[in-house]
Amino acid sequence: MPQSSFLKISPEVADALSGGRPVVALESTIITHGMPFPQNLDMARKVEAIVRSGGAVPATIAIMDGAFRVGLGDADLQRLAETGAKAAKASRRDVAAILNAGVVAGTTVATTMQACDMAGIQLFATGGIGGVHRGAESTFDISADLEELSRTPVAVVCAGAKAILDIAKTLEVLETKGVPVIGYGTDMFPAFWTRSSGFPVDKRLDTPAEVARLIETQFSLGMGGVLIGNPICAEDALDPDMIADTIEAALVDADKGGISRKALTPYLLKRIFELTEGKSLVSNIALVENNARVAASIAVALAAAAAG
Repeated sequence: MPQSSFLKISPEVADALSGGRPVVALESTIITHGMPFPQNLDMARKVEAIVRSGGAVPATIAIMDGAFRVGLGDADLQRLAETGAKAAKASRRDVAAILNAGVVAGTTVATTMQACDMAGIQLFATGGIGGVHRGAESTFDISADLEELSRTPVAVVCAGAKAILDIAKTLEVLETKGVPVIGYGTDMFPAFWTRSSGFPVDKRLDTPAEVARLIETQFSLGMGGVLIGNPICAEDALDPDMIADTIEAALVDADKGGISRKALTPYLLKRIFELTEGKSLVSNIALVENNARVAASIAVALAAAAAG
Protein backbone atom coordinates (compact mmCIF):
# COMPACT_ATOMS: atom_id res chain seq x y z
CA MET A 1 0.00 0.00 0.00
CA PRO A 2 1.54 3.35 -1.00
CA GLN A 3 2.90 5.38 1.88
CA SER A 4 5.06 8.49 1.82
CA SER A 5 5.79 11.47 3.98
CA PHE A 6 2.80 13.19 2.33
CA LEU A 7 0.37 10.24 2.41
CA LYS A 8 -0.73 8.50 5.59
CA ILE A 9 -3.30 5.73 5.21
CA SER A 10 -4.95 4.44 8.36
CA PRO A 11 -4.30 0.77 9.20
CA GLU A 12 -8.00 -0.08 8.74
CA VAL A 13 -8.16 1.47 5.27
CA ALA A 14 -4.80 0.04 4.21
CA ASP A 15 -5.89 -3.42 5.33
CA ALA A 16 -9.17 -3.15 3.39
CA LEU A 17 -7.40 -1.99 0.23
CA SER A 18 -4.76 -4.71 0.37
CA GLY A 19 -7.49 -7.31 0.92
CA GLY A 20 -9.65 -6.11 -1.95
CA ARG A 21 -12.51 -5.10 0.36
CA PRO A 22 -14.84 -2.20 -0.48
CA VAL A 23 -13.74 1.30 0.53
CA VAL A 24 -15.64 4.59 0.22
CA ALA A 25 -13.68 7.82 0.55
CA LEU A 26 -15.32 10.90 2.07
CA GLU A 27 -14.24 14.50 1.58
CA SER A 28 -13.78 16.97 4.39
CA THR A 29 -14.59 20.52 3.24
CA ILE A 30 -18.17 19.57 4.03
CA ILE A 31 -16.94 19.17 7.63
CA THR A 32 -14.73 22.26 7.77
CA HIS A 33 -16.64 24.69 5.56
CA GLY A 34 -20.01 23.10 4.75
CA MET A 35 -21.81 23.26 8.08
CA PRO A 36 -21.31 24.51 11.64
CA PHE A 37 -20.08 22.62 14.71
CA PRO A 38 -21.41 20.34 16.19
CA GLN A 39 -23.70 19.40 13.28
CA ASN A 40 -20.61 18.80 11.14
CA LEU A 41 -19.21 16.26 13.60
CA ASP A 42 -22.55 14.49 14.00
CA MET A 43 -22.84 14.32 10.20
CA ALA A 44 -19.29 12.98 9.75
CA ARG A 45 -19.84 10.23 12.31
CA LYS A 46 -23.25 9.31 10.87
CA VAL A 47 -21.96 9.14 7.30
CA GLU A 48 -19.09 6.86 8.31
CA ALA A 49 -21.58 4.63 10.15
CA ILE A 50 -23.79 4.47 7.04
CA VAL A 51 -20.83 3.38 4.91
CA ARG A 52 -19.99 0.66 7.44
CA SER A 53 -23.58 -0.55 7.60
CA GLY A 54 -23.50 -0.82 3.81
CA GLY A 55 -20.58 -3.23 3.98
CA ALA A 56 -17.72 -0.85 3.12
CA VAL A 57 -14.89 0.81 5.02
CA PRO A 58 -15.12 4.64 5.27
CA ALA A 59 -12.00 6.68 4.52
CA THR A 60 -12.52 10.32 5.46
CA ILE A 61 -9.74 12.36 3.85
CA ALA A 62 -8.19 15.60 5.11
CA ILE A 63 -4.81 17.29 5.26
CA MET A 64 -3.47 17.24 8.80
CA ASP A 65 0.02 17.46 10.28
CA GLY A 66 1.77 17.82 6.92
CA ALA A 67 0.18 14.87 5.10
CA PHE A 68 -2.89 13.65 3.29
CA ARG A 69 -4.66 11.59 5.94
CA VAL A 70 -6.73 8.81 4.39
CA GLY A 71 -8.97 7.41 7.11
CA LEU A 72 -9.45 9.43 10.30
CA GLY A 73 -9.97 8.20 13.83
CA ASP A 74 -12.72 9.74 15.93
CA ALA A 75 -10.34 12.12 17.72
CA ASP A 76 -9.13 13.44 14.36
CA LEU A 77 -12.71 13.84 13.13
CA GLN A 78 -13.52 15.88 16.22
CA ARG A 79 -10.40 18.02 15.81
CA LEU A 80 -11.31 18.68 12.17
CA ALA A 81 -14.93 19.54 13.03
CA GLU A 82 -13.94 21.86 15.88
CA THR A 83 -11.40 23.65 13.67
CA GLY A 84 -14.20 24.28 11.20
CA ALA A 85 -13.90 27.30 8.94
CA LYS A 86 -10.58 28.23 10.59
CA ALA A 87 -9.10 25.31 8.64
CA ALA A 88 -7.70 25.93 5.18
CA LYS A 89 -9.75 24.90 2.16
CA ALA A 90 -7.46 22.83 -0.04
CA SER A 91 -7.90 22.65 -3.77
CA ARG A 92 -5.13 21.24 -5.99
CA ARG A 93 -3.25 24.54 -6.32
CA ASP A 94 -3.04 24.88 -2.52
CA VAL A 95 -1.82 21.40 -1.65
CA ALA A 96 1.97 21.89 -1.66
CA ALA A 97 1.84 25.07 0.42
CA ILE A 98 -0.60 23.55 2.93
CA LEU A 99 1.47 20.38 3.31
CA ASN A 100 4.61 22.43 3.90
CA ALA A 101 2.85 24.66 6.43
CA GLY A 102 1.55 21.66 8.39
CA VAL A 103 -1.88 23.23 8.90
CA VAL A 104 -5.29 21.54 9.05
CA ALA A 105 -7.23 21.65 5.79
CA GLY A 106 -10.47 20.27 4.45
CA THR A 107 -10.12 18.62 1.06
CA THR A 108 -12.40 19.63 -1.81
CA VAL A 109 -13.72 17.19 -4.40
CA ALA A 110 -10.59 17.85 -6.48
CA THR A 111 -8.07 17.17 -3.71
CA THR A 112 -10.05 14.24 -2.34
CA MET A 113 -9.86 12.69 -5.81
CA GLN A 114 -6.13 13.38 -5.85
CA ALA A 115 -5.67 11.63 -2.50
CA CYS A 116 -7.88 8.72 -3.58
CA ASP A 117 -5.75 8.22 -6.67
CA MET A 118 -2.57 8.27 -4.57
CA ALA A 119 -4.03 5.73 -2.14
CA GLY A 120 -5.67 3.45 -4.70
CA ILE A 121 -9.32 4.19 -3.82
CA GLN A 122 -11.73 4.11 -6.77
CA LEU A 123 -14.84 5.67 -5.26
CA PHE A 124 -15.87 8.52 -3.04
CA ALA A 125 -19.04 10.19 -1.87
CA THR A 126 -19.67 13.88 -1.43
CA GLY A 127 -22.62 16.27 -1.21
CA GLY A 128 -22.44 18.20 -4.48
CA ILE A 129 -19.55 18.91 -6.83
CA GLY A 130 -18.24 22.36 -7.63
CA GLY A 131 -18.68 23.68 -11.14
CA VAL A 132 -19.17 26.77 -13.24
CA HIS A 133 -20.26 29.74 -11.15
CA ARG A 134 -23.00 32.03 -12.35
CA GLY A 135 -21.47 34.89 -14.30
CA ALA A 136 -18.38 32.84 -15.16
CA GLU A 137 -18.41 34.33 -18.66
CA SER A 138 -17.12 37.48 -16.93
CA THR A 139 -15.32 36.11 -13.86
CA PHE A 140 -13.97 32.81 -15.28
CA ASP A 141 -14.85 31.29 -11.89
CA ILE A 142 -14.86 27.55 -12.62
CA SER A 143 -14.17 24.93 -9.95
CA ALA A 144 -11.05 22.79 -10.22
CA ASP A 145 -13.36 19.82 -9.51
CA LEU A 146 -14.25 19.67 -13.21
CA GLU A 147 -10.64 19.49 -14.37
CA GLU A 148 -9.90 16.82 -11.78
CA LEU A 149 -12.85 14.74 -12.96
CA SER A 150 -11.47 14.86 -16.49
CA ARG A 151 -8.07 13.41 -15.60
CA THR A 152 -8.23 11.41 -12.35
CA PRO A 153 -9.68 7.86 -12.37
CA VAL A 154 -12.01 8.12 -9.38
CA ALA A 155 -15.80 7.77 -9.40
CA VAL A 156 -17.71 10.46 -7.49
CA VAL A 157 -21.19 9.93 -6.06
CA CYS A 158 -22.95 13.25 -5.56
CA ALA A 159 -26.38 14.88 -5.48
CA GLY A 160 -25.44 16.77 -8.63
CA ALA A 161 -23.72 20.13 -8.72
CA LYS A 162 -24.41 22.66 -5.98
CA ALA A 163 -27.56 24.55 -6.95
CA ILE A 164 -25.79 27.90 -6.43
CA LEU A 165 -23.89 27.18 -9.67
CA ASP A 166 -24.73 27.49 -13.35
CA ILE A 167 -25.64 23.84 -13.86
CA ALA A 168 -26.14 24.11 -17.62
CA LYS A 169 -22.63 25.46 -18.12
CA THR A 170 -21.24 22.93 -15.62
CA LEU A 171 -22.64 20.08 -17.70
CA GLU A 172 -21.27 21.64 -20.89
CA VAL A 173 -17.78 21.76 -19.41
CA LEU A 174 -18.07 18.15 -18.22
CA GLU A 175 -19.08 17.13 -21.74
CA THR A 176 -16.15 19.02 -23.27
CA LYS A 177 -13.77 17.33 -20.86
CA GLY A 178 -15.15 13.86 -21.62
CA VAL A 179 -16.56 13.12 -18.17
CA PRO A 180 -19.46 10.63 -18.24
CA VAL A 181 -22.39 11.94 -16.19
CA ILE A 182 -24.44 9.02 -14.89
CA GLY A 183 -27.90 9.31 -13.36
CA TYR A 184 -28.43 6.74 -10.61
CA GLY A 185 -32.05 5.78 -11.04
CA THR A 186 -32.80 9.04 -12.84
CA ASP A 187 -32.81 10.49 -16.35
CA MET A 188 -32.23 14.03 -15.07
CA PHE A 189 -29.15 15.53 -13.42
CA PRO A 190 -29.95 16.32 -9.78
CA ALA A 191 -29.61 19.82 -8.36
CA PHE A 192 -28.43 19.26 -4.78
CA TRP A 193 -31.42 20.36 -2.66
CA THR A 194 -33.87 19.33 -5.42
CA ARG A 195 -34.20 16.12 -7.40
CA SER A 196 -33.88 17.58 -10.89
CA SER A 197 -31.98 20.40 -12.54
CA GLY A 198 -34.07 20.08 -15.68
CA PHE A 199 -31.05 18.84 -17.66
CA PRO A 200 -30.60 15.22 -18.79
CA VAL A 201 -27.73 12.94 -17.79
CA ASP A 202 -25.58 11.11 -20.33
CA LYS A 203 -26.67 7.66 -19.18
CA ARG A 204 -29.12 6.27 -16.65
CA LEU A 205 -28.08 3.24 -14.59
CA ASP A 206 -30.36 1.67 -12.00
CA THR A 207 -28.26 -0.81 -10.01
CA PRO A 208 -24.91 -0.80 -8.19
CA ALA A 209 -23.69 -3.64 -10.43
CA GLU A 210 -24.39 -1.60 -13.58
CA VAL A 211 -22.51 1.40 -12.19
CA ALA A 212 -19.61 -0.82 -11.10
CA ARG A 213 -19.30 -2.29 -14.60
CA LEU A 214 -19.17 1.16 -16.16
CA ILE A 215 -16.52 2.32 -13.67
CA GLU A 216 -14.41 -0.77 -14.39
CA THR A 217 -14.60 -0.21 -18.13
CA GLN A 218 -13.84 3.51 -17.87
CA PHE A 219 -10.77 2.93 -15.73
CA SER A 220 -9.54 -0.04 -17.78
CA LEU A 221 -9.41 2.30 -20.78
CA GLY A 222 -7.13 4.69 -18.88
CA MET A 223 -9.71 7.45 -18.92
CA GLY A 224 -10.59 9.95 -16.20
CA GLY A 225 -13.28 10.05 -13.56
CA VAL A 226 -16.97 9.16 -13.55
CA LEU A 227 -19.66 11.43 -12.10
CA ILE A 228 -22.67 9.66 -10.57
CA GLY A 229 -25.65 11.89 -9.90
CA ASN A 230 -27.81 10.48 -7.09
CA PRO A 231 -30.95 12.55 -6.40
CA ILE A 232 -31.87 13.60 -2.90
CA CYS A 233 -34.78 11.53 -1.55
CA ALA A 234 -38.15 13.13 -2.32
CA GLU A 235 -39.06 13.52 1.34
CA ASP A 236 -35.86 15.48 2.02
CA ALA A 237 -35.93 17.75 -1.04
CA LEU A 238 -36.70 21.47 -0.76
CA ASP A 239 -39.33 23.31 -2.77
CA PRO A 240 -37.67 24.28 -6.09
CA ASP A 241 -39.20 27.78 -6.24
CA MET A 242 -38.31 28.54 -2.63
CA ILE A 243 -34.69 27.48 -2.97
CA ALA A 244 -34.31 29.31 -6.31
CA ASP A 245 -35.51 32.57 -4.74
CA THR A 246 -33.27 32.01 -1.72
CA ILE A 247 -30.20 31.43 -3.90
CA GLU A 248 -30.88 34.64 -5.83
CA ALA A 249 -31.14 36.59 -2.57
CA ALA A 250 -27.88 35.06 -1.29
CA LEU A 251 -26.10 35.90 -4.55
CA VAL A 252 -27.21 39.51 -4.26
CA ASP A 253 -25.87 39.65 -0.70
CA ALA A 254 -22.56 38.12 -1.82
CA ASP A 255 -22.21 40.70 -4.59
CA LYS A 256 -22.92 43.55 -2.19
CA GLY A 257 -20.31 42.18 0.19
CA GLY A 258 -17.68 41.69 -2.50
CA ILE A 259 -17.49 37.95 -1.80
CA SER A 260 -15.87 35.95 -4.60
CA ARG A 261 -13.56 33.11 -5.59
CA LYS A 262 -12.91 30.38 -2.98
CA ALA A 263 -14.80 32.31 -0.28
CA LEU A 264 -18.00 32.39 -2.36
CA THR A 265 -19.35 28.86 -1.92
CA PRO A 266 -18.92 28.73 1.90
CA TYR A 267 -20.52 32.19 2.16
CA LEU A 268 -23.49 31.22 -0.01
CA LEU A 269 -24.12 27.98 1.88
CA LYS A 270 -24.05 29.85 5.19
CA ARG A 271 -26.31 32.63 3.89
CA ILE A 272 -28.81 30.13 2.45
CA PHE A 273 -28.81 28.33 5.81
CA GLU A 274 -29.75 31.64 7.46
CA LEU A 275 -32.40 32.54 4.90
CA THR A 276 -34.06 29.11 5.07
CA GLU A 277 -33.90 29.08 8.89
CA GLY A 278 -31.83 25.92 8.83
CA LYS A 279 -33.91 23.93 6.34
CA SER A 280 -31.06 23.86 3.80
CA LEU A 281 -28.73 22.25 6.35
CA VAL A 282 -31.23 19.51 7.22
CA SER A 283 -31.62 18.77 3.52
CA ASN A 284 -27.85 18.91 2.97
CA ILE A 285 -27.20 16.33 5.68
CA ALA A 286 -29.90 14.05 4.29
CA LEU A 287 -28.46 14.09 0.77
CA VAL A 288 -24.94 13.37 2.02
CA GLU A 289 -26.23 10.38 3.97
CA ASN A 290 -28.09 9.15 0.90
CA ASN A 291 -24.96 9.49 -1.24
CA ALA A 292 -22.92 7.54 1.31
CA ARG A 293 -25.52 4.76 1.28
CA VAL A 294 -25.46 4.48 -2.52
CA ALA A 295 -21.66 4.75 -2.67
CA ALA A 296 -21.30 1.86 -0.21
CA SER A 297 -23.50 -0.34 -2.40
CA ILE A 298 -21.44 0.55 -5.49
CA ALA A 299 -18.18 -0.11 -3.61
CA VAL A 300 -19.45 -3.55 -2.61
CA ALA A 301 -20.33 -4.26 -6.25
CA LEU A 302 -16.89 -3.07 -7.39
CA ALA A 303 -15.14 -5.34 -4.90
CA ALA A 304 -17.29 -8.30 -5.92
CA ALA A 305 -16.55 -7.71 -9.61
CA ALA A 306 -12.82 -7.47 -8.93
CA ALA A 307 -12.88 -10.71 -6.94
CA GLY A 308 -15.04 -12.57 -9.40
